Amino acid sequence: MHGPSPVPPTVVLVHGAFADASSWAGVTGFLHAAGLAVRAPANPLRGLAQDAACVGSAVRDLGVPVVLVGHDYGGSVITQAAADADNVVALCYVAAFGPDAGECVLDVMDRFAPTPVAGATVTAALPAPAGGGRDRELYIRRERFPQVYAADLPPAAGKVLSVTQRPIACTALTGRSGPPAWASRPSWYAIATADRMLSPTAQRFMAQRMAATEHVLDASHAVVRSQPGAVAAMIREAAGRGR
Repeated sequence: MHGPSPVPPTVVLVHGAFADASSWAGVTGFLHAAGLAVRAPANPLRGLAQDAACVGSAVRDLGVPVVLVGHDYGGSVITQAAADADNVVALCYVAAFGPDAGECVLDVMDRFAPTPVAGATVTAALPAPAGGGRDRELYIRRERFPQVYAADLPPAAGKVLSVTQRPIACTALTGRSGPPAWASRPSWYAIATADRMLSPTAQRFMAQRMAATEHVLDASHAVVRSQPGAVAAMIREAAGRGR
């Protein structure tokens, strides 16, 4: 007699800077249609250690195998969060940062030619945290957001995203990663070739460094919204291998 079929892993989707969990709505629909369970927790965007601890705790609490997916800065978060979560069976990066030990987001950005986002951001002061000290948070200028972040979405959609963007604390961009989970987990990477936020060259570099299975998509940085079916197909591939 045959035993029961393995249960597919649960997919945990981690958004990046200037976005929220709703950015995964289209991808989630495709994954649900394929019979996969999905979680999309809020990424605080306050600092790498804090954000990774938050996501890592949510992943461990599931108590089932997990495919952990990150977009943009969410890639940095999953790289660190999965290191302490034994139930993560695969990692998926979607136009995302995949830092090595000791690296931060700015290290990766500075290693390659500047992208249009370099001249499209503005900072605003944050209230002093309880522990003292001050931080600033980073936004994309509203008038530049559609072209820089979401050039392959309808202009009206890009305009809505520009006014609903969630800023990221500047210290999150300088938080240094610990030993990368991708060094010990099978990884996939969706490279967005028309990205004006994170250089496609940087994406290829990180994908090759982690020996990821590459999916090349003609998309902007908003690839999770503009090509949800293609992103979901990559995640389904990872989930199939992670059973």
